Amino acid sequence: MSEENKHHATAAAILPLVGGARNVTSVAHCMTRLRLGLHDRSLVQDERIKALPAVMGVVEDDTYQIVLGPGTVARVTPEFEALVDAEKSAAAPAHGPEPVTAGELAAQGAALRAERKARNATPFKLFLRRIANIFVPLIPALIGCGIIAGLNGLLVNLHWLPGLTPALTAMASGFMALIAVFVGYHTAKEFGGTPVLGGAVASVIVYAGVADVEAFGRHLSPGQGGVLGALGAAWLGVYVEKQCRRRVPEAVDVLVTPTVTVLVAGLATLFGLMFLAGQVSTWIGDAADWLLSHGGAGAGFLLGGLFLPLVMLGLHQALIPIHTTLIEGAGFTVLLPILAMAGAGQVGAAIAIYLRLPRNTSIRTTIKSALWPGFLGVGEPLIYGVSLPLGRPFVTACAGGAFGGAFVGLFNQLGTDVGSTAIGPSGWALFPLLDGNHGLGRTVAVYAAGLLVGYAAGFLATYYFGFTRTMLTELNSAPAPAPQERPASVERAAEKAGTPGA
Repeated sequence: MSEENKHHATAAAILPLVGGARNVTSVAHCMTRLRLGLHDRSLVQDERIKALPAVMGVVEDDTYQIVLGPGTVARVTPEFEALVDAEKSAAAPAHGPEPVTAGELAAQGAALRAERKARNATPFKLFLRRIANIFVPLIPALIGCGIIAGLNGLLVNLHWLPGLTPALTAMASGFMALIAVFVGYHTAKEFGGTPVLGGAVASVIVYAGVADVEAFGRHLSPGQGGVLGALGAAWLGVYVEKQCRRRVPEAVDVLVTPTVTVLVAGLATLFGLMFLAGQVSTWIGDAADWLLSHGGAGAGFLLGGLFLPLVMLGLHQALIPIHTTLIEGAGFTVLLPILAMAGAGQVGAAIAIYLRLPRNTSIRTTIKSALWPGFLGVGEPLIYGVSLPLGRPFVTACAGGAFGGAFVGLFNQLGTDVGSTAIGPSGWALFPLLDGNHGLGRTVAVYAAGLLVGYAAGFLATYYFGFTRTMLTELNSAPAPAPQERPASVERAAEKAGTPGA
């Protein structure tokens, strides 16, 4: 089967299992997940979706999210959208979920409770999701340009292809030079304004002529305020635009509203937001440097250990603008390699679980299919399919991430910055994006050693502290055979003896 047919087949298999086209209200995707808005959650057949070969797991948050992995999700999503559009008028048959067998995870109910808890979103979490929605569409460009930047740095250091490196520099830097425009565009889109007006207001920030503008007694610099300024400028533009739409007569709306929106938001950006956002961006960079230079190992321990709980609570999305601000200022974010150690702890914990539960074929099968994606930084299958439902192993996996983060943080404290030129990838997939202040070789070595520490710490913590004796007894029990009808004489003997009949 060709790649195109395979992705089409995956989309075609998923559609009826989520209740058909009429049950789908929205379709989107991020780095690894197909995100679906649904009318009726009860029509979804979770177990059959999880059983599909291309599906690594499911997560329920504000949308129903099917984990397909990087690359695959970007190809399946347009196929799925095409099927939804083509079948929107047809009603797909609704089936109840498949019955859960005795061989399923004993803690399946705990996972469902965790999913329901995730649905109870607070206004603050919803706001963070909206901020994340602005940056998620930019991640592919950040990754592509980041890898080109890494390749270019390697060629420059080796003095290879001097005629090509200026071109690579232009390709790697062009997007970052204009990232404020893209942030403004998506900010306006997310908050209900006209996207191109958001981009127009934010473009003021990167225009070279702002050097002639003076605010707060200082001349502005092109790019001052960066993505934070673009966020504020575009949001203000949306507010002004909505006010204009309510008050301006329709006959002149097409002329007045865009003009007033760009004028008001643009002036506020030039004479206020750029300076203020520039100060905040500087504080963020200084705070990250101070945190790792003074508390490196301790800060790394906390960041690596608490990152997955932050993901569970949805609070990790607050880090996306911080990462982007650091990349914009220093060329890389020193936080991402530390946070990536959380995934290393999950991998080490999964290996320990595999060895501690030799008779639980269900969990071992899940681990075997999810472990390699875990090495590549796709951690959802291990989290939601293995460690989180089991409880204690999730905590010990976080401990592994803490020790890995402490290791990388210690080297930051000693003067070796380990950073990433983009956000999104983790695990082994982060290697092409690594950058630092002491050459690529040392940066790669520190990051690789941090992963090994995370694997080892997660394994040891889970192997020795991840299970109680009761858990091992229950989870290591061989699957019970299907009940069979016994002869009547045996039944009567059992009743006389007072023993259970099964």
